[in-house]
Amino acid sequence: MSMNNSPNVFLDPNANRFQVNIINESHDNNETSQEDVGSDPPHYEETSFTDEAHNRLRISYRPGKRELYDNFLQNGEKTEASLHPYDTHNKMYYLQTFGHNTMDPVPKIDYYRNTGSVSGNKLSRPSLLEIHEQLAKNIAVSTSSVERVVNGESTTGDEPADSKEEENKTGFVKFGWVKGVLVRCMLNIWGVMLFIRLSWIVGQAGIGLGIIVIGLSVVVTTLTGISMSAICTNGVVRGGGAYYLISRSLGPEFGGSIGLIFAFANAVAVAMYVVGFAETVVELLKESDTLMVDESNDIRIIGTITVVCLLGISVAGMEWEAKAQVILLIVLLVAIANFFIGTIIPTNNEKKARGFFNYQASIFAENFGPGFRSGEGFFSVFAIFFPAATGILAGANISGDLKDPQSAIPKGTMLAIVITTVAYIGVAICVASCVVRDATGNINDTVVLGMSCNGSSACGLGYDFSRCASQPCDYGLMNNFQVMSMVSGFGPLITAGIFSATLSSALASLVSAPKVFQALCKDNVYTGLHFFAKGYGKNNEPIRGYVLTFVIAMAFILIAELNTIAPIISNFFLASYALINFSCFHASYAKSPGWRPAFRYYNMWVSLFGALLCCGVMFVINWWAALITYAIELFLYIYVTYKKPDVNWGSSTQALYYVNALDSALALTTVEDHVKNFRPQCIALTGAPMIRPALLDITHTFTKNNGLCICCEVYTGPRKLCVKEMNSGMAKKQAWLTKNKRKAFYTAVAADSFRDGVKSLLQASGLGRMKPNTLVIGFKKDWRNATPTQVENYVGVIHDAFDFELGMIIVRISQGFDISQVLQVQEELEKLEQERLALEATIKENDFEEGKSGICGFFRKARTLNISKHETKKDSTINTIQSMHVGEFNQKLLEASTQFKKKQGKGSIDIWWLFDDGGLTILIPYILTIRKKWRNCKLRIFTGGKVNRIEEEKLVMASLLSKFRIKFADINIICDINIKPSKESWKFFEEMIEPYRLHESCKDITTAEKLKRETPWKITDAELEAFKEKSYRQVRLNELLQEHSRAANLIVLSLPVARKGAVSDYLYMAWLEILTKNLPPVLMVRGNHKNVLTFYS
Repeated sequence: MSMNNSPNVFLDPNANRFQVNIINESHDNNETSQEDVGSDPPHYEETSFTDEAHNRLRISYRPGKRELYDNFLQNGEKTEASLHPYDTHNKMYYLQTFGHNTMDPVPKIDYYRNTGSVSGNKLSRPSLLEIHEQLAKNIAVSTSSVERVVNGESTTGDEPADSKEEENKTGFVKFGWVKGVLVRCMLNIWGVMLFIRLSWIVGQAGIGLGIIVIGLSVVVTTLTGISMSAICTNGVVRGGGAYYLISRSLGPEFGGSIGLIFAFANAVAVAMYVVGFAETVVELLKESDTLMVDESNDIRIIGTITVVCLLGISVAGMEWEAKAQVILLIVLLVAIANFFIGTIIPTNNEKKARGFFNYQASIFAENFGPGFRSGEGFFSVFAIFFPAATGILAGANISGDLKDPQSAIPKGTMLAIVITTVAYIGVAICVASCVVRDATGNINDTVVLGMSCNGSSACGLGYDFSRCASQPCDYGLMNNFQVMSMVSGFGPLITAGIFSATLSSALASLVSAPKVFQALCKDNVYTGLHFFAKGYGKNNEPIRGYVLTFVIAMAFILIAELNTIAPIISNFFLASYALINFSCFHASYAKSPGWRPAFRYYNMWVSLFGALLCCGVMFVINWWAALITYAIELFLYIYVTYKKPDVNWGSSTQALYYVNALDSALALTTVEDHVKNFRPQCIALTGAPMIRPALLDITHTFTKNNGLCICCEVYTGPRKLCVKEMNSGMAKKQAWLTKNKRKAFYTAVAADSFRDGVKSLLQASGLGRMKPNTLVIGFKKDWRNATPTQVENYVGVIHDAFDFELGMIIVRISQGFDISQVLQVQEELEKLEQERLALEATIKENDFEEGKSGICGFFRKARTLNISKHETKKDSTINTIQSMHVGEFNQKLLEASTQFKKKQGKGSIDIWWLFDDGGLTILIPYILTIRKKWRNCKLRIFTGGKVNRIEEEKLVMASLLSKFRIKFADINIICDINIKPSKESWKFFEEMIEPYRLHESCKDITTAEKLKRETPWKITDAELEAFKEKSYRQVRLNELLQEHSRAANLIVLSLPVARKGAVSDYLYMAWLEILTKNLPPVLMVRGNHKNVLTFYS
């Protein structure tokens, strides 16, 4: 193997220190050294490390491969050294990095991209295993792999088709922070309110409270803008605006619920802005006396025409929409400037009659205080104004169309808030300093000498508008929504400004709603809405979303009442703002290392205050609308939580789960153990949980919602293969537990032997106080066919559990636990069924095609059908035979594997509490009886005693159980445990252990010693004699169990303990075998002889 480490490579005076050489691995030692000497000088390509003239990409070739590499580097679009040829992921290369050959790549952004990234290709770095293990042999370079790397393609094959399609599209329209965010936000904020409602608001609230209304709105939007800026700068932001920010921060539950509401709110906002535009047009029609029907219906007609035109611009694409926005901004700025100029142009009599007197201190003083009328109040006025502030998300809503959302959204949004706030406050103060609240519009309503006046500022300026107190007037701040047109230097410009503001805001909302809705549908949070995820054109325009938004907007346009629409939107947008603020707080509070926003000017407590402020304002504005909003959000949250969309966005909710779990685990370490709080915390040696479901089910029955359950698997064999298999299956097996609603953990270890693996699990499993205290294993049914090493390992595990002071539960069922063969057969049958269905579909398709060719086709069709019927019949016969065979062979095993999932009928759990082990033998069945499936089973207690003390023993046991508050149906005292078993039973036992006996007493000493050395695992005559009484007891107990508990639903039995070094493994297994033979399911239980029950309070 050659690494091309010849001196001329490293001593090249022109080589840069950070030069990268691509060197393919050879499999002929002699060949390489000769090739390196005789080959042409290496060909160089420019790299991206330092200066182009000095950094080169050096390549060594196999014979005849020079042209291939020339094409590889010259024909590809990407030739810089940042391209790592290893990323083909199916061939190995070696890079010379920092002066030596290595597979280690240099840091590069492409390794950190998501699969399917549209901004670049995701590349895969070498795995740690590939770097750590010895270098592979006989690796050749394939032309296809090289070409794929040159073209920048990833070979992982897991990129979604949608992402690939988007990536292949050209001509994306991307906006900078000014055009994409600042312009949009300013246009959206300067909407309806600026020209046709701000004068009314300041007339109602006065200058003082009017500024507070604006200020309160700005506080809400500024806090939200700060929180949004922090979230935006914490990673790449894609399309979806507020929905994307909230969903990626708080998870799909919050994001999915608010995303739907937010998209709907934007759709309704279209209606609000269009109605504002229509109102202005109707005013003009009214002035010229050219109304089509009446005011309300004209608003509906004009609104419908307008929204259709806006839909056409939106569907045409973002380019046209952006151009329209720039034109509208210019018109809007000119209109605002026109208003300020108009305030200093001397007024005339007509304008004075309508309440405009230029800047007057008396008017300023009169309008400074509030003048609420018609049931309006501070918060109702605030509710009308607040939608003007909702424009701060206009830029964020098209985040997918921005060049750099992370930079553009914070910069553009915050600057837009500052500029628009200054404009709003300036307009409010100016208009309230120039125009009185009420005016008649009659130039003859002047103050005549000697005439009494109401003392208003208008009186001081020579006009008497006192009759407005008793009858409605048409002019003034309180009555005329077109005050700004009157005040301006050139009225039609204000009208143009109104058109510009309303249309730009409507256009922005009409674009935002489908974009947000499309992002929501793409994530498939609501599976029924996935229809709207499809995009069209180079910018992936959501045409279907546009149509839906149009329908919603039309429905609200028909209301034609701006003041009715505005409070509804206020609540929806405030709910969105509240969650954006809460997202920032939550992400900060979770303290995840992944929370690293580039925007530093935020504080989590300020964000929390912003969230609470939004919630409070919602209720103040309209309490019943707030309740409805929360109810809808809660319903959607519950729905998404129930559906559990298959997404993983690394939300702060996940981070907080970890923090809470860690804090709770640490807090638990300070709590001392107490017998009253004892609960079984089990390690269950299930292997893969789906292989032994019955063992998991019975363990889960007494640990569910009560204690820890860890399903464990031990991999034995070549370490490299074991670790690879173990790592690849961890997530799958834990997912199986979750899918099957098993509240358990899965863990696995790779070890040299089964016993060593279990030792590791017993010592290292758990965390703090949440450590296992009980080992649950299945009975080794095949121990007589197993090797001595396997039996030694199995019994050794039991010894180890006792050494580590764990309780022990051995579960035996008649059919055994392992159903791996059944699963394998089922998998094969499923494949056969899929193949059969595919074959039938192909035959039908062929029949359909052949049927098109007339009579000849008819006969061919008949012949084909005849053949296919025979084939189908043959296949179905084979499948039927297989199914019957499998069914006969595995039916009992399948039933046994699910027996603990079924509800147990009326019956009994028989507890043979023969030895006091601390109470675990009685606690486990008690826990079972409080479970729903075992609730109908009564506890029957069996224990040993003397013949002459049966009643006394019963009373003692009944007293003990009553103190433990454990209900029982019956107590049986067994007096004949220690008598000899029947000859038939004992003969069966002797025949069972016969193959494992040494029979050393029948041989001479030398032969006996030799046999002991060669087969130390066999049962000696001395051992059998020493433990003869104990063997009698196990055989006798089986007879008693057959007599008393044959009909029980479950038997719980004290597990006999074998002394280490005294009782051989095969003798102990024979005890367990004979003890539990031909019985219902048996749990052999032995506690660690520490109390798990107490009668003290």
